[in-house]
Amino acid sequence: MNITVMEYLVRRAKGITRNAARWVADVEDVGAAIQARRQEFLDSLGLAEYLGGNGRSAPHCVVTGELERSQYRIQKLWYQSIPGLYVTANLYLPHRSATGPAAPAILYLCGHAPEQKVHYQAIPRRFAQLGFVVLIVETVQLGEVEGYHHGCYREGWFHWYSRGYSPAAVELLNAIRGVDLLVHHPNVDPNRIGATGISGGGATTWWVAAADERVRAAAPVCATGTLASHIAQRTIDGHCDCMWWPNYMAWDLADMGALIAPRPLLIASADRDALFDVKGIRDVHRRLVDVYRKLGVPEHLRLVLTPGGHGYHPRSRTAVFAWMMLHLAGAKILAARVGDVDDAPQHDEPPDALRVYVHGEPPGNRVRTIHDELVPMAELPVISNAEALAKERERVRERLRGYAFRWFPNPPGRLAARWELRHSEDAGGGRFSFRSEEGVRLQCVYGRAAASTGLVVGLRSPGEAPAASEAFVRRISGQQADWLVVEPRGTGDTAWGQELNWRVRRAAAWTGVTIASWQVWDVLRSLEAVSALGLWREGGTTLAAWGPMAVPALYAALLHGGLDRLVLVTPPSTLNAPSEPDGRGPAMELLGALRVADLDHIAALLAPAELVLVGADTRAYSFAETVYRTLGAGNKFVRRASLDDWQ
Repeated sequence: MNITVMEYLVRRAKGITRNAARWVADVEDVGAAIQARRQEFLDSLGLAEYLGGNGRSAPHCVVTGELERSQYRIQKLWYQSIPGLYVTANLYLPHRSATGPAAPAILYLCGHAPEQKVHYQAIPRRFAQLGFVVLIVETVQLGEVEGYHHGCYREGWFHWYSRGYSPAAVELLNAIRGVDLLVHHPNVDPNRIGATGISGGGATTWWVAAADERVRAAAPVCATGTLASHIAQRTIDGHCDCMWWPNYMAWDLADMGALIAPRPLLIASADRDALFDVKGIRDVHRRLVDVYRKLGVPEHLRLVLTPGGHGYHPRSRTAVFAWMMLHLAGAKILAARVGDVDDAPQHDEPPDALRVYVHGEPPGNRVRTIHDELVPMAELPVISNAEALAKERERVRERLRGYAFRWFPNPPGRLAARWELRHSEDAGGGRFSFRSEEGVRLQCVYGRAAASTGLVVGLRSPGEAPAASEAFVRRISGQQADWLVVEPRGTGDTAWGQELNWRVRRAAAWTGVTIASWQVWDVLRSLEAVSALGLWREGGTTLAAWGPMAVPALYAALLHGGLDRLVLVTPPSTLNAPSEPDGRGPAMELLGALRVADLDHIAALLAPAELVLVGADTRAYSFAETVYRTLGAGNKFVRRASLDDWQ
């Protein structure tokens, strides 16, 4: 009996949560393991090339105005985290340092509130009154120039997953460059920098503390939960895309916390937060208790739970102030005595007073387009001979196994292929099933030709009737080949309603998988079953798909490597294309695949197997066609307007 798609995702999320941070107990050199995993985290976000070590200079910064107040002054400034990506911020400079000429500093990261540096100003103001330099940084989504956080959540830009992009990446980049700014500021002690923020800013606090050791103390507020809670409790439905990262590694938040250890970490959360289940909050903390104990500093970890919903509470604010005073200023002050914010409206600066772009934004600002630029798509290689082709094929396979297909079960598990219905030898055909994963058994319909010279394996499409699938594959097989219809996940017995697609696509990506990557695995397993049941035809096995199912067909053909022909009818031209905002329709995304190879690139690597493109865009797959011709296999690359033309 198959489990449902949401049961599968809940089970997968619980498995990831169950294993979170266990690696700390399994390694001898925890420090080396943390460094390696930190680099892996940066690579997963596509940031490794931007952040080559900690020897970076301060970002280019322009102060556009200044406000003088009795206890501090506020500089209104922007800085470039990378060329053309402008970050709006306010810098609070106390008149009296907490500890002398070089003050401790706080990077304050804004949550999802309009006019962010205005909305959250009471927190940096109180830190400045306590003697801290504070840089409050706005996000690309809700700063003075608005970019995008809700690509998958609201816009239907599920190709972000294929690009390996998450707004968590750009917020982390901007945060690290904010640390660079503070490190090089003459009023800041570079060895005493902390980070804090709430909600989305709390999430970025997790990311920047995990990624940058110069953050010596961290206090994420209302930003803590497990994957298991997000998927099982469906809190993911309320979360912005910036609240998680491209999760190729199948990590949970406790894994991120282990990268922060042994540095001081205060987790502040609310006990009735609709976005973060309290059991999940306690679970993250409990797992990190073991990590901090192993590292000999249990006092460097603390959990503060406050009553109420998603938001600050006097207890959480004062706990954060006291935590930073202790670990950055060396002053042990009880939270009850450190003093809370003065949030009287008459003490707040109006929006215009804190505005950075007083004379308009800088020209060439990339905030609105950075989602299409931060993680570059792979460039097409030069393939001039068979040796270069073989080398590139293996490189692409290896890299895809590190991103989109990293989750593939290893070992693959028992196939358990069996006939469910077998016709007589004269009639031929029948139906068999196989086990793709635990709890996932898929069906295949098989038909015999009178004088078989091969086998055509066709993929059923979501929402397609069985008769239509059979008609498609039988048309390709004609009367000369046996035929087989495979029902990958999301089709046939395992189909789910389109209204569930939005949740499935987001939850799947957070746990390191996608619908299309499931289907790639299912196709590979179906080909195993074909061999196990003695149906494989050496020298005459074809894989066929139409429409979006061409995506799993292409990538499965590359990984399998033993197919003789691939027939694709009206295949898409690229993975870099948006979907419907509500998530309905084709789900073609493959995590990080565009960092490695798009469809045209994959098709080229199938040479010299025969590749038949029917009804494809005439501008698409030109690279594959060139490679086939270069290698002397031009006759194996076939374009036709229709199946009638081909046959």
